Amino acid sequence: MSQLPPPAAPRTMASRVRSIFSGSVGNLVEWYDWYVYSAFALYFAPAFFPQGNLTSQLLNSAAIFAVGFLMRPLGGWLMGVYADRAGRKAALLASVLLMCGGSLLIALTPAYGQIGVAAPVLLVVARLLQGLSVGGEYGTSATYLSEMADQRNRGFFSSFQYVTLIAGQLLALLVQLGLQQWLTPAEMYAWGWRVPFALGAVAALVALYLRRSMEETDAFTRQTTPATGPPQRPSQLRVLLQHPREILTVVGLTLGGTVVFYTFTTYVQKFLVNTTGFTKDQATLVSFGALGVAMLLQPLLGAISDRVGRRPVLLFFGVGATLLTVPLLTALGRANGPGMAFGLLLVALVIVSGYTSINAVVKAELFPTEIRALGVGLPYALTVAIFGGSAEYIALLAKDHGVEQWFYWYVTGCAAFSLLVYLRMPDTRTTSRMREE
Repeated sequence: MSQLPPPAAPRTMASRVRSIFSGSVGNLVEWYDWYVYSAFALYFAPAFFPQGNLTSQLLNSAAIFAVGFLMRPLGGWLMGVYADRAGRKAALLASVLLMCGGSLLIALTPAYGQIGVAAPVLLVVARLLQGLSVGGEYGTSATYLSEMADQRNRGFFSSFQYVTLIAGQLLALLVQLGLQQWLTPAEMYAWGWRVPFALGAVAALVALYLRRSMEETDAFTRQTTPATGPPQRPSQLRVLLQHPREILTVVGLTLGGTVVFYTFTTYVQKFLVNTTGFTKDQATLVSFGALGVAMLLQPLLGAISDRVGRRPVLLFFGVGATLLTVPLLTALGRANGPGMAFGLLLVALVIVSGYTSINAVVKAELFPTEIRALGVGLPYALTVAIFGGSAEYIALLAKDHGVEQWFYWYVTGCAAFSLLVYLRMPDTRTTSRMREE
């Protein structure tokens, strides 16, 4: 009979912070690589889809953006199973390698004029790799940060998943702003858009190096003995299906959050150009400023959830998004200057932060250790693939058919659905299945 390992020494706060920092930096790089595609679509769309007007070109690039989301459930499943069996750290290392490959492929793919239809095909392949990576990253990262945090500050520390997610988006926009200043529009369309993808591939290698120094979580290592290694279990998907209420809760609380989030972060830059009539530079500056403030709000709301509970923070998002989405998008479409647009977008992102700041820890608190990464990652990825990945495409399609207001009500309906879930679900701060680390 194998001997159990001696109890691990209590983890110090400094040790927790170091590991959370290493994991968060990798998360930042992953999301930078993911969002660079959307940030630079205005420039590379003509290179891969030379026919048609701006809206049709953006529709084609948005369709491939949505295709990348189709791989996220597969990534959530594969990486979730891997993280629950081989460890959180091993899965996080694998996801950043996949992202590196996808970014490098986009940076090196010739334009349509050089290799014809092979260009958009390779673009699809690259987005599939990135979708696989991000699909695995979310569940594993949410699990890692939540397990590494102490119980009293779990909301605060897990909020850094979206701090770094937004920071990745800000970094993508910062690179865009820099290139817009240094390069002419002709150079941006010709080759400048390749630079951020090349930078992303290099940054992914740096993240890989940092993640090698991360510690494994105590919650996972408690399942392992020196003699047997990770426990042999039945199909983890079968075990996951024994928790239908938790699965449906993840789907319900994610659905509205992901649609509203992608509307006011990923799509809004195109909205400001294509609907409001701003220049690309103005749209980038407005998005950058509002996202910067939103990034700072994540730890604040995470800490508030540690004191008052997760449910009140989720209700703040659900009520705000349901009541204010249509007025905010309508006013944003008629904004008469960048200042007004910034103020409106900031209001929207404050509301969205009620979801983004704590959604990771809420999902992690729903599941037992042995299926936590899979339970967080797979239903989330399925929901995001269907609703988040299609949000930009639906918005552009509605505009192309002259019924853009329909999209505003679609976003409102999704938020209202999640609000009903928040009203019925328990507060996971008090019903958490996570043990004190």
